Amino acid sequence: MNEIWSSLGEGGVRLAVFVSVFVLLAFLELARPRRVLSASKRQRWVTNWAIVIIDSALVRAMAHLVVPIAAVAAAVAAQQSGFGLLNLVALPVGLEILLAVVVLDLAIWAQHVASHKVPVLWRLHQMHHADRDIDLSTAIRFHPVEIALSMVWKILCVVALGASPFAVVLFEIILNAGAMFSHANIRLPLWLDRALRAVIVTPDMHRVHHSIERHEHDSNYGFNLSVWDRLFGTYTDQPAKGHDAMTIGLKAYQSDGPSQLGWSLALPWRGKGHDSGAQKP
Repeated sequence: MNEIWSSLGEGGVRLAVFVSVFVLLAFLELARPRRVLSASKRQRWVTNWAIVIIDSALVRAMAHLVVPIAAVAAAVAAQQSGFGLLNLVALPVGLEILLAVVVLDLAIWAQHVASHKVPVLWRLHQMHHADRDIDLSTAIRFHPVEIALSMVWKILCVVALGASPFAVVLFEIILNAGAMFSHANIRLPLWLDRALRAVIVTPDMHRVHHSIERHEHDSNYGFNLSVWDRLFGTYTDQPAKGHDAMTIGLKAYQSDGPSQLGWSLALPWRGKGHDSGAQKP
């Protein structure tokens, strides 16, 4: 399977899937919006896309100036050296890939929990939550420093697990698509939402996580599989005020600041952004 990815071009496959999913969800946001947006979509999207461009540039700079840091490269190195749990046991290829995808999803869930519970990590992660609306563009709105730390964590998990390059690429494709889907401002039929969230995170489920209420945004941490929040007791079914009346963002930052690039990048040094001790913009 690794040869298949090599022949198709890993970067090309990932880009094709990303663009396809993004375009489809963007169309659905226009056709079936879940909520009326409170801030200027144009300004938010310009800012959020500028952030992802900066994120990409930083990761590339790290790769060239420090070490070739990429989860797939780490998987190749672990496989060649025989390092990692899955490289020490003989499992059917399909089972090995499934285990790798599930364990890596749990690792990302745990990282997300840590980003809310560890103060220094929350300072970075709050930029994602400060967005006063949640839609497709929110899925790519992460502070550059948080992206760098996330990459390091992912590499450590890939090496320790011994996940194959194919499994890592597949996981990242699923993770990116799941993040875009869960953040999308689309209205799903209630029966479909209930059926899907038994396995994966739906937009209505993840929207609770972006609630202005602290007890709600400290729940529903999953990006892809919904099982972890149910298993570890961090699942909230619905927002207390309902999806139409709930407020998105952080209480301390209900202004135009989160829609501005400079303000957003400087947010980790403005305050904690939780209910107490936060500084208003």
